[in-house]
Amino acid sequence: MGLLSEGSPLSWEETKSYADHVRKHGVKQFINQYRKLKDRQKDVLYWGDEVEYMLIRFDHEKEVVQLLLKSTELLSSLQKQNLESKANAQILWHPEYAQYMVEGTPGSPFGCLMAHLNLVEANMKLRRESIGKLLKTGERIASITAFPRVGCSNFTYPSYKPNPTPSGCSSSLFFPDEAIHSSHPRFKTLTRNVRLRRKEKVAINIPIFKDKNTMSPFLEDLSIYGDNGESQNAAKPDHIYMDAMGFGMGCCCLQLTFQACNIGEARLLYDHLAPICPIMMALSAATPIYRGYLADTDCRWSVIVQSVDDRTREERGLEPLKHDRFLINKSRYDSIDSYLSEEGRCYNDLQLVYDKEIYEELMAEGIDDLLSQHIAHLFIRDPISLFEEKINQNDSTDTDHFENIQSTNWQSLRFKPPPPGSNIGWRVEFRPMEIQLSDFENAAYVVFIVLVTRAILTFKLNLLIPISKVDENMVTAQQNNAARLGKFYFRKDILTVNSPPEAAECVGCCERIDEKYTLMTINEIINGKEDFPGLVPMVNKYLDYIECDVDTRCTVLQYLKLISKRASGELLTMAQWTRQFVTNHEDYKNDSVVSDKINYDFLMECDKIAYGEHDCPQLFFKYHSRTRDNIPAAVSKAEANLNRKIYAS
Repeated sequence: MGLLSEGSPLSWEETKSYADHVRKHGVKQFINQYRKLKDRQKDVLYWGDEVEYMLIRFDHEKEVVQLLLKSTELLSSLQKQNLESKANAQILWHPEYAQYMVEGTPGSPFGCLMAHLNLVEANMKLRRESIGKLLKTGERIASITAFPRVGCSNFTYPSYKPNPTPSGCSSSLFFPDEAIHSSHPRFKTLTRNVRLRRKEKVAINIPIFKDKNTMSPFLEDLSIYGDNGESQNAAKPDHIYMDAMGFGMGCCCLQLTFQACNIGEARLLYDHLAPICPIMMALSAATPIYRGYLADTDCRWSVIVQSVDDRTREERGLEPLKHDRFLINKSRYDSIDSYLSEEGRCYNDLQLVYDKEIYEELMAEGIDDLLSQHIAHLFIRDPISLFEEKINQNDSTDTDHFENIQSTNWQSLRFKPPPPGSNIGWRVEFRPMEIQLSDFENAAYVVFIVLVTRAILTFKLNLLIPISKVDENMVTAQQNNAARLGKFYFRKDILTVNSPPEAAECVGCCERIDEKYTLMTINEIINGKEDFPGLVPMVNKYLDYIECDVDTRCTVLQYLKLISKRASGELLTMAQWTRQFVTNHEDYKNDSVVSDKINYDFLMECDKIAYGEHDCPQLFFKYHSRTRDNIPAAVSKAEANLNRKIYAS
């Protein structure tokens, strides 16, 4: 969820009055960090995943399942266990947006040896077990992206009524403030301030899946929920309407962060991972239900984009600019808008909106134009949360003002400078993937992306396409059954040798860009075709190229098999399996409605699959990974020796 500063939150009006102060000092903090760390070299590959879980409660007698508002209590117990542990904690636990969510990460990052890939699944299993031990009868942990009936009557336990009046954090007709995480003020503060900055409630509209008995046009009477007319005016026909940050930020996802050896490698990884974002989003699609209705989309992305859209009417282009500074074409949560490396320069075909004064300040400090534009683009935003104790900072040692803006630009990738006073290097965060039911699936997606980054760097692959085409792919990726039916722009020849940086300055460097990419299916991108190698075959070539122990290779091959079969359509995405479950349920009336009974049966089946009690051959095969919770001592020693050699050279 980003920066979690402690303190007393200011009101929106107070926060707004300090917006220029935060931007001014945030930029200075970045400049100071950049000066100190721009020449930092030889950081080894460290990486880690973040898994967000939902807490649910089954009432088997009534055949109802609800979201369990228990994360504050559980986090207290889990974090206490970590403090009492004599050894280094294997898991770190963090609060997330909703009171029914927890986030688990490895206790320490995984390293550069192949054997570390074999630890991921075991660590994920340990996370699930650790929470499970603290739950009561009927309470379960679920790795699902969105609860199907969030926003429906009594969807939480305990049950609370929404507060649609201006006194509520989100003023939602459907989402009670009590469902927002309560132990840290950031979450409710963000919710309230997004609404107040926008000067109206957020409006989320997702196309409904039109079945033969679905009301047509589909348009609800929102007055029955206490609407004063604002929501009715915002709701679109044939769309599922939602009105709170919780519908987006209350979704779970799967994220990774990679440490690069230096800033240049981090910028390179950032760029080449950008075209992968929509591909992996479609391949991990898991969210076809909102507010108890089947949607005609498969992913959460657009819901989150709309749920935190704090732009005013002027910034959205609905009214002429008068009080605001910029016409902004995207929400705070969306895909990236520019590449950062010299290789990517020619593919930056979007007109980037950025603060020109901040850009000039950064350029004057010797920061190149691409990175200066990136930071100046982030800083067109206002801070939407500020704590009284954090107003005045030491710009040479603190970075809270920079992170205030950086961490509330929730983009598909995040370029992350090293934290002050730490041994952590330049990093890239990969953010588009949806969570999967089982630890095996989640580990497979994580390990695949890790190996793709290694193949990119080792083989000097070039995946770049115009950034506008990445945006188009992000839209395609969310469509119903995009993993099977969608066509995505992708680079034709990923083995092309990159030109040296100075070549990017040549006049003709951007000629014939449109000849470098074409439309492909995900099957072709992942598994290859006659004139394209495919990402899984490239990863296999990388595994052949390096030394990999037998157990790890066995596990990784199972993961690659899953990715390959999902891409080919032989296995379903979670979203498509969910659709089939709902539409084949005996209680489904072909009206797009997911009832309490359907929801109960669905989540019961999800629970059994996640814990290995039921096979689900439509989602994944019977696997035999050799995951383990530690690596052999000899391998650890080899890693230590490797790190010493790297730092000594």
